[in-house]
Amino acid sequence: MLGFLLAVPAGAFLLRLFLIQHDCGHGAFFGGQASNDWVGRVLGVLTFTPYDYWRRSHAVHHATTGDLDARGVGDVDTLTVAEFRAMSRARRLRYRLYRHPIVLFGFGPAYLFLLRHRLPIGMMKKGWRPWLSALGTNASIAAVAGGLIWAMGLKLFLLVHLPIMMVAASIGVWLFYVQHQFEQTHWDRGEDWSFHEAALHGSSHYDLPLILRWFSANIGIHHVHHLASRIPFYRLPEVLREVPELGRINRVTLRESIGAVRLVLWDEQKRRLVSFSEARAA
Repeated sequence: MLGFLLAVPAGAFLLRLFLIQHDCGHGAFFGGQASNDWVGRVLGVLTFTPYDYWRRSHAVHHATTGDLDARGVGDVDTLTVAEFRAMSRARRLRYRLYRHPIVLFGFGPAYLFLLRHRLPIGMMKKGWRPWLSALGTNASIAAVAGGLIWAMGLKLFLLVHLPIMMVAASIGVWLFYVQHQFEQTHWDRGEDWSFHEAALHGSSHYDLPLILRWFSANIGIHHVHHLASRIPFYRLPEVLREVPELGRINRVTLRESIGAVRLVLWDEQKRRLVSFSEARAA
């Protein structure tokens, strides 16, 4: 039981390592790109995330966030009310299941980090680099895991490491969700889409308690991060101190973020996220 309880703080530390890897992917953690890349690749073995493959898909996310005509890469699948209504009953049920909290923050993170990241899905025809990133990371994970299993046994390895991985993965997916899935977020069609508008108003300022800000490496200051991704996470609070107005834009507290789970469809008329019941009533 103590081991499972310790999985929570251990998972939080692993999450912080992932967010350092995230900054490396933006070329922000170190001054030189080579240092960022090699530290990112090493951390990718610990986080089960092929660094170079993930970095490319995450760059697409930054370049297209908030664009209704460019959904589907590195984001949480989000339909408009009109798209949902036009679906068959079976596809509606599938979307409902996908957006259920148990799937989004339980099964989803497990699938993403344990299975999906083992292949460069979405980039399989983009040359050899995504394959090298995924398969090289897999080989390194196998080597590290093999050594640990040899030292402690398979059962103990699974009992210790899997809970830590799942805690980190679930919290990470939750953070990513709240950063873009909040009621007054911003989406536009391609011809009306603007990078700066989407960055500033399509990303939240998740105002967390101090200890959670440390473990999450200030990623809650997400609107500033999307505006200028080369700012390292440890300097993001300085931006809010220098420009206090940014601290009031899209501010979401920990309590308020819980309600974001029910927001599942983008209403293009109301220009906000709505729940299934709101969409049905409309």
